[in-house]
Amino acid sequence: MSNDYPEAGGDAPVQEDRRWQGNGWTARVIKNEDDDGWAVAMIKDGEPEPALVGPWTMGRDKKNPKPLDVNAFNTLVKTASEVIRRHEQQLHAQLHKHVSVGTDAGPVRVCLDITPDEDDPYATLSAFDQYGEQLGRARVAPNFKLTVTSASMWIENGFKKP
Repeated sequence: MSNDYPEAGGDAPVQEDRRWQGNGWTARVIKNEDDDGWAVAMIKDGEPEPALVGPWTMGRDKKNPKPLDVNAFNTLVKTASEVIRRHEQQLHAQLHKHVSVGTDAGPVRVCLDITPDEDDPYATLSAFDQYGEQLGRARVAPNFKLTVTSASMWIENGFKKP
């Protein structure tokens, strides 16, 4: 967001019809570029992009947006926070996977942890016994496919790099 929305001076939160700040968030009612309606953008403090942009209700005159108020703002904060939480959960699930493999010595948990470095992405395979003791560790490509079959083969090969 550029100079369209200058930051408020001082520490007092802004609570205006089209801009509301509080709880680490700023809500901005903006013109919807796709039609004649309005949208609301929820921006977490310190973030360059909105976490959530959604439609906003027209006011009684059917021309201008409905003013923001404390109840609407609190609902928007809750919704935007949930969007961020779900995104973080999804990212975590993509970067950290695990399977369990039954062996003669007991169950082995094999984990794949991906490090999405821009210059040198990689992943680490780790194997743990039922007591949490590490049995093996190897660096693998970030696109390594962790399945019960690939984990079993790694275990059978003595945890040598696949």
